[in-house]
Amino acid sequence: MTPFSVLLPVYHGDDPAFLRRSFASVTVEQELAPAEVVLVEDGPVGDALARVLDELEGGSPVPVTRVRLERNQGLATALEAGLARCAHEIVARQDADDVSRPARFAVQVPLVDAGLDIVGSAIEEFDADEPAPGESGGLVRVPPLSAQEIDRAARFRSPFNHPSVVYRRSAVAAVGGYEDLPLMEDYWLFARMLAGGARARNVPEPLVLYRVGAGAYARRGGAQLLRSELELQRRLHGIGFTTTLQEIRNSVLRGGYRLVPESLRRGAYRADARRR
Repeated sequence: MTPFSVLLPVYHGDDPAFLRRSFASVTVEQELAPAEVVLVEDGPVGDALARVLDELEGGSPVPVTRVRLERNQGLATALEAGLARCAHEIVARQDADDVSRPARFAVQVPLVDAGLDIVGSAIEEFDADEPAPGESGGLVRVPPLSAQEIDRAARFRSPFNHPSVVYRRSAVAAVGGYEDLPLMEDYWLFARMLAGGARARNVPEPLVLYRVGAGAYARRGGAQLLRSELELQRRLHGIGFTTTLQEIRNSVLRGGYRLVPESLRRGAYRADARRR
């Protein structure tokens, strides 16, 4: 099997215990282990997180590369800095508070190794308590699965769960990599990859446990996200990915979603996820 990297960004707001759990889930617990983990410190992380990072680097059974940014520059810059240091063509994303199931890389990496450019999966939400193996946790978010479904869905919403993706580094670089667009940098990247002919697929199994803590739905709204949403729609139309009517529709529906009260946003989001 082709060796692959795991790209895991960290910033000062991350929980040290969650980071330790996340790291174990992509190393010692995986049926198919990565060849390296690239840890990106997006600015100073504080003493507690720094101690955990030192511990992980020193005790990991998998080689660890540390990338330290002098100041917090946001997710897009952190991921670009990490990708530049990944030693392998196939790269798996991981967030510092999520948990990958043991079969994740054994399922996804062979699909990319066989010729796909990006492969995501369903994710399963959880809050305080991580579901035990074989147990059902919270809401399962299943993305569009086939290439045709992904392409169609991408005209209105992100067709991948970002914390679940495994991709070819060259396919990301070919479209310019991650570009700064707060809280929308992943969708913008995926749209450009699809527009450029990237071969894509999602698998229906929830291979990532996605931690939904306090404020998760609050972060889906607000003025900053509305600005990013409208800028995203402008860019999608600018590259010909969406039509004028689709830009208007998306700006109204997706933009309006950012402005409704958090309780309504949470209910609408969960209802839509269940419908899918």
